[in-house]
Amino acid sequence: MCGIAGIIGNKPNNRITMYKMLEAQKHRGPDAMTVWDNPYVVLGHNRLSIIDLSETANQPMVSTCGRYTIVFNGEIYNYTELKEQLKAFYNFRTQSDTEVLLAAYMQWGMPALDKLNGMFSFAIWDSLDQIVVAVRDRFGVKPFYYTMYNNQLYFSSEIKTLFAAGIPKVKHKKVWANYFVYGTYGMPTETFWEHINQIPAGHFFEWRYTENQNQENIKLQKWYDFPNRIKNRAPLPVAELKIEYEALLKDAIQLRFRADVPLGMNVSGGLDSSTLINLVHQHLPSQEPIEAFTFYSDNEKYDELPWVEALMKTTKYPLHKVLLDYKEISQLIETVSWFQDEPFGGFPTLAYSLLFAAANKKGIKVILDGQGMDEAWAGYDYYHNQSNSLIQGLNSSPVRPEVLLERYSDWAQKEVYDRPFETDLQNLQYRDLFYTKIPRALRFNDRISMMHSIELREPFLDYRLVELAFAQSESVKIQNGQTKWLLRDLVKKQLGDTIALAPKRALQTPQREWIAKELAPYFTKKIAVFSALEGIDEKQVQAIWKDYCDGNQDNSFYLWQWINTVAL
Repeated sequence: MCGIAGIIGNKPNNRITMYKMLEAQKHRGPDAMTVWDNPYVVLGHNRLSIIDLSETANQPMVSTCGRYTIVFNGEIYNYTELKEQLKAFYNFRTQSDTEVLLAAYMQWGMPALDKLNGMFSFAIWDSLDQIVVAVRDRFGVKPFYYTMYNNQLYFSSEIKTLFAAGIPKVKHKKVWANYFVYGTYGMPTETFWEHINQIPAGHFFEWRYTENQNQENIKLQKWYDFPNRIKNRAPLPVAELKIEYEALLKDAIQLRFRADVPLGMNVSGGLDSSTLINLVHQHLPSQEPIEAFTFYSDNEKYDELPWVEALMKTTKYPLHKVLLDYKEISQLIETVSWFQDEPFGGFPTLAYSLLFAAANKKGIKVILDGQGMDEAWAGYDYYHNQSNSLIQGLNSSPVRPEVLLERYSDWAQKEVYDRPFETDLQNLQYRDLFYTKIPRALRFNDRISMMHSIELREPFLDYRLVELAFAQSESVKIQNGQTKWLLRDLVKKQLGDTIALAPKRALQTPQREWIAKELAPYFTKKIAVFSALEGIDEKQVQAIWKDYCDGNQDNSFYLWQWINTVAL
C-alpha cells in the first residue's frame, strides 16, 4: 500500500509541484519517494514496501518496452498466479505485484481487471498514445481523487495532496449541507471539497492529453457491474452454500497472508472479528508470527475486552491492549482531522489511531480487519426491523438540521440511490455497499491506518465472498429475527453459541459521557467556534448544547459533527 500522485499537463514547474504533493502524503509510503516525468506528465509515488522490498520494485515503474508507466496503490493478492500466466509474454525484472499488474494490462487490456483479486487504485500512462488510464477497485478500498485546475489534470491518494499542489480549498455546499441535514457523506463521485472528485468503486476513466484540457472530457465508466453479476448467480442449497462459502473464506484469508513483512490483526469481541481470529488461527502457517491489537476505554459498559481476551486465549498469538483515555481526545481530534481531510466517525476512529500507532511501534506493516460481513450477510438491525436509523442501535435522529440557517439548509438535496434489485433487502445491502456504510468506513480506515504507515487488508471484502453471500435468498441471511443466519450457523462449532448467536453491537466508546462531563470544557469552547461559522444559527446551537448538558444525551453524533467541522 502506498500513495500515488500525478499531473497531466506541461507547465514548467510541475516536477517541483509533484514533490510538494508527495511530501503531503509521505505517511502513506515512508520507504521511498520517487518521481518520473516527460514533457506531458509527472507521476509520483510514496512507497510502503510490502511485497518485494528491493529498490527495483520502486515506482513509478516503466514497462520493459518503455511505452507504459504505472503508479499503483494497493495489493494484488493473486499476483503469483497471474504471473505464471504472463511469463510467456513478459520478461519480469522484479518479484513485485506492481509489475504483474502492469504486464496484465499490457497483455489483456481492461479485461485484466476482472482477473484481479485485490485492492487497488492505479494510473497507467501510455507514452505512445498520450493517454492516462485511471482505475479504482471493486469496492473502493483504495482511494483515487482527481481535479482539473489551470488546464491540468491532477490526481492523488489523498485530498490534502491536491491542496499541496495549490488546488483551492473550497467547501462543497451541497455535501456539507447534506451532512448536517441528513447525516450523509456525499455520493460516490463527490467529496466535501468543491471541484475535487473521486473515482467511484469499480469505475475507471481514460483521458487523452491535449493542449486545451477540460474536466468535461473525463467520462467515468463502470468496469465492475455488481448487479449483473448477482443477477447471473442462482441461490445455492444451504448445505452446498456452507461448503463453498467456507472454502472461499479460507482462500480469502490465505491470499491476504502474502507479504514480506510482519502481520497483525485488529480484533474485537464481535462475530466478524471472532471469525477472522478463528480463520487465522486455523490457516496461518505455524512458523509465521502474527500479533493482535484491540482498544478499550476502561468502561465496562462499552468495552469488549473480556470477550477478546477469552478468545485470544484459544490461540498462541500475543494480544496488545490499547487504552483510549479521555485526556488524549482533544489532541487526537486535531491531529486525526488533518489526516482524514473530511468528516469522520467519532471517537472510535480516534481509538484506531492509537491502535495503529501501537502496531507501528511493534514493526507491524500489515493489519487484517473484519470489514464487510454485515453488508454481505445483512447484519444490521434495520435490514429486518424496517428502521431508517443512520446509526446502528440508535432510534432518534442523530442530526440537528435546525442549526443551519434556512438559506444554507436549502442547499441540501436528499440523495437518491440506485435500486437495481427486486427485493428491498438486496437494495438496502447494495446501498450500504456502494453508497453509505462501506464507502465511508473504508475512507475512515484507509486514512487512519495510513496515518501510521500501515496497510489494512479486508479479507471479508474479497469480491468472491461478497457476491456469493449477497446473491443468496433472504431466508439464509435472516431467520426468526436473527441476522447473518448462515454465517452464525457455519461458525457455531468453532466459536460456540455465546459468540455465534450474540446480537450485533455497534463499536462504541464513552463518547456521550465524556462529552457531557470530562470533555465539556473543550466542547464548550469548540462549539462556540462552530456557532460563529457562516450559515450557522448560534442560538440554536447553544440551546441544543445546553439541553445536552442538562441530560438529553440519547446520542452525540450531532455534537461530533460540529467539533469535526471546526477541526477541518
